[in-house]
Amino acid sequence: MITSLKKEVWFVTGSQHLYGDETLQQVANNSKQIVAGLDASAKIPVQIICKPTVKTPSEITALCQEANNHPNCIGLITWMHTFSPAKMWIAGLNLLNKPICHLHTQYNAEIPWEQIDMDFMNLNQSAHGDREFGYLMSRMRIKRKVVVGHWQTEAVQKKLGIWTRVALGWNEMQQLKVARIGDNMRQVAVTEGDKVEAQIRFGVAVNGYDSSDVMAFVNKVSQAELDALLTEYANSYALTESLKEGGAQRASLVEAARIELGLRAFLEDGGFKAFTDTFENLGAFKQLPGIAVQRLMADGYGFGGEGDWKTAALVRVMKVMAVGLDAGTSFMEDYTYHFSPQKAYVLGSHMLEICPSIASQPVSCQVHPLGIGGKEDPVRLVFNAPAGPAINASLVDMGTRFRLIVNEVIAVEPLADLPNLPVARVLWEPQPNLEVAATAWILAGGAHHTVYSQALTSEYMEDFADIAGIELLVIDADTKVREFKNTMNANEAYYHLFQHRL
Repeated sequence: MITSLKKEVWFVTGSQHLYGDETLQQVANNSKQIVAGLDASAKIPVQIICKPTVKTPSEITALCQEANNHPNCIGLITWMHTFSPAKMWIAGLNLLNKPICHLHTQYNAEIPWEQIDMDFMNLNQSAHGDREFGYLMSRMRIKRKVVVGHWQTEAVQKKLGIWTRVALGWNEMQQLKVARIGDNMRQVAVTEGDKVEAQIRFGVAVNGYDSSDVMAFVNKVSQAELDALLTEYANSYALTESLKEGGAQRASLVEAARIELGLRAFLEDGGFKAFTDTFENLGAFKQLPGIAVQRLMADGYGFGGEGDWKTAALVRVMKVMAVGLDAGTSFMEDYTYHFSPQKAYVLGSHMLEICPSIASQPVSCQVHPLGIGGKEDPVRLVFNAPAGPAINASLVDMGTRFRLIVNEVIAVEPLADLPNLPVARVLWEPQPNLEVAATAWILAGGAHHTVYSQALTSEYMEDFADIAGIELLVIDADTKVREFKNTMNANEAYYHLFQHRL
């Protein structure tokens, strides 16, 4: 469902003809060794390709055009080994539509104190070559990630790995198709948004479908497919007695399996990697999809409840960013608070649809009344999420621009058992605390739906916002409400002035 095997990041070294063929050959050799080291790093999930050293405006422009047209190239890592006059880059950078990471490094880690001479100095000029290149990109208002340090260090490779994962996510969003099954939940504001502007800004295509479009696939499910999936349920989860073969609610599990198979077939047939539904437009569905949505998310699909297409797209993109990482990512909602004199927490959950990629064992399969939607009782997976650091991210449409809001949180074990709460859930402490975090979130217009991830950090979302050219607001341990308000006020002017550049 998610693969990074064919995707490439191109390593582009800048120089010029001033230094002669011998120096340029050394530049090329050094670049190849750096690329070999980065490509072998377990921190970087894509292939790093060493491109020939660029030395003239025509070479740079040709490379940028090639990158634009290459389907597997998801971005460039640039490095100026020697001094590379930056005006050479203007035409190419004006054309380039792939993300850039500027690696400020040098081939050697330390100064060879006894051997250093002017030949060494002429060859190893990153300290000022990269500053020339950095000036031009700042002058052109080009958003990029800057990574500083020696290329062999774990810290540098980790930062490059984060950026390449975000470039994977951006590449996914450029071609993402979201199926909106039913419309928005009636009268709800934050889950609406400008789908045309989203396609212009992000590339994501969002289109609506009726529940009958999915039911056409549900009705084609064979008995053999049903039997195989029911066996998979029994082998994967702790089924309640009523859901086991011969149990009083077995028919609910059979119907849930039928919905999963049909929904999966609908998504595969249409090339959709994300979707929404709403309990207000279920049509012939006998129950609101619960376990079906949970398992599809676990397989990498994006999802948003009640027509929330922005969150559905963000779930998918963040899952692509996190491919191969241990922890999970899920659709989430701030549901209710625990105010106490000692510390305040948020209980995150949703009616049914929390991804089991964030589950701690055991995972139970249960059926309970829902209370809304007017359909039969739906099947769902019930579990707690493990303790640890995480983020909640929300993408909202502010009318003049998109805004990405991120709150760093610390998940904790539930303070007590929850025997009567038949949904998946996670308890977290928002940073810096619930009072400040909720105040800042509300001031920023953050949605009640979020993407919760223990696999990703704020750094990933900062890189994503830079690539997308959208506003980012981070709520973390250092957040103060007055400063946060001042940042938002300053952003209003910034994005008004520079929107045409982003």
